Amino acid sequence: MDTRRALLDALADAPVSGPALAAELGVSRAAVWKAVETLRGEGFAVESTPEGYVAPTDPAYCAAGIEFGIDAPYSVEYHDSLPSTNDRARELASEGAADVAVVADEQTGGRGRLDREWVAPSGGVWLSLVTRPTVPPARAPLFTLAAAVATVDACSDVSVDAHIKWPNDVLVGGDEGTEKGDGDAVERPGRGGRKLAGVLTEMEGEADRVSWLVVGVGVNANLDPEVLPADATSLRAEAGGDVDRRRFAATLLERFAALAETADRSDRILAAWRDRASTLGRRVRVETPTGAVEGTAVDVESPGALVIDTDDGTQRVHAGDCEHLRDADG
Repeated sequence: MDTRRALLDALADAPVSGPALAAELGVSRAAVWKAVETLRGEGFAVESTPEGYVAPTDPAYCAAGIEFGIDAPYSVEYHDSLPSTNDRARELASEGAADVAVVADEQTGGRGRLDREWVAPSGGVWLSLVTRPTVPPARAPLFTLAAAVATVDACSDVSVDAHIKWPNDVLVGGDEGTEKGDGDAVERPGRGGRKLAGVLTEMEGEADRVSWLVVGVGVNANLDPEVLPADATSLRAEAGGDVDRRRFAATLLERFAALAETADRSDRILAAWRDRASTLGRRVRVETPTGAVEGTAVDVESPGALVIDTDDGTQRVHAGDCEHLRDADG
């Protein structure tokens, strides 16, 4: 473990003196001082006291702040601004990196599924995790589901009741939403709620294994609804005030690690996804490359296929754009 991360871990428990940490790690006191200055340079305001170095009571949203006390095996690379955290994560992956979360305060060229524009101003939680799971490429969609579950759980931690629309849209609220018409916002049914967050996963692999996986998550955190699309919302709007983005990002990463790093990940991820999904039991229409599939969503199967009962029998959809429909008696 490097001196910087060891210092962060030590500060999570109590004040720590430079000599004590130097002796524990087998490094010089100058190396400990350098690590302290590195943390301060990142915005993690370590204090010097007679008892030793002390962590800030309210850590900033920065690399060290997110890593501080985190129960996940990830390091963080933080940027004030990036065109895309996924693009930067792919660069790191091509250089051999693993278990690195790229975080930006804002994205200037963010994108969602199907290359849709994703509004990502300062105040959101925009992160992309580079990981190298030992799975074949066919099982990569499981990690997209795990990221959606982790995001919902982080929302719950800040008292925002969110749910998942297949496969990875994180929403708040029920069927009603709004869209823009004639310059104004008008009500329209059927979308499944107001969009709070989304997941975009990219990978490179061979026939039998994933070389690297980048899981990108974008969450409308401390944003005013006025800067978002008409059918979107934010944690600020739903919680009635700003949330601690540092802790939110850490919780998301911790929950993702708990799901993705276990031997029984498939069963655990699918069970957790089902518990948090609003799609199952609903009438849906999924636009696929070969046409629309309409019916009742009854299950999700590994590695993320939506099972739909249609008038022509049961179909399994592996990819597509899902829309929640009104039930016939609604």
